[in-house]
Amino acid sequence: MKTRKIVITSLFIAISFIGANIKIAGTVAFDSMPGFLASLIFGPLYGAIVGAVGHLLTSATSGFPLSVPVHMIIMLDMALTMALFGATYKFFYRTNKALAVILSSIIGVIINGPVSVFVIMPIVGKGVLAMLPILTLAALLNIIIAHVIYVFLPGSIKSWK
Repeated sequence: MKTRKIVITSLFIAISFIGANIKIAGTVAFDSMPGFLASLIFGPLYGAIVGAVGHLLTSATSGFPLSVPVHMIIMLDMALTMALFGATYKFFYRTNKALAVILSSIIGVIINGPVSVFVIMPIVGKGVLAMLPILTLAALLNIIIAHVIYVFLPGSIKSWK
């Protein structure tokens, strides 16, 4: 089972690389959807790995526009986003599936959008606030797509945790 998780996590990272090339605006892309989906299927740790590597790929394909150190901070933020998204979903899923979807989505959007911006703002300046609406929208779209895919996955895949 562990080998399966590693292989499929690698496939999610590859899908993240593909998503990194589907840009919404600048460096904002569909790279985080596989991380959110991995969090739903395998749990927070694997989602965090996919989210972190996915961001690094997006940054690399964009030429690290905010500098490598800033993108390393964002990479850690993406890992935290996926971990908290997955942990929230897992915690509430047993008692209320709809609540699990709603709360995990809210947490994912807040951390991937506003929190990400405010974390790097002291380093890159207030100009990064202009990215807040598009980052928030991109986070929401990535999360919605991950939840929709997860709903249509067979039960055997959902039990890989």
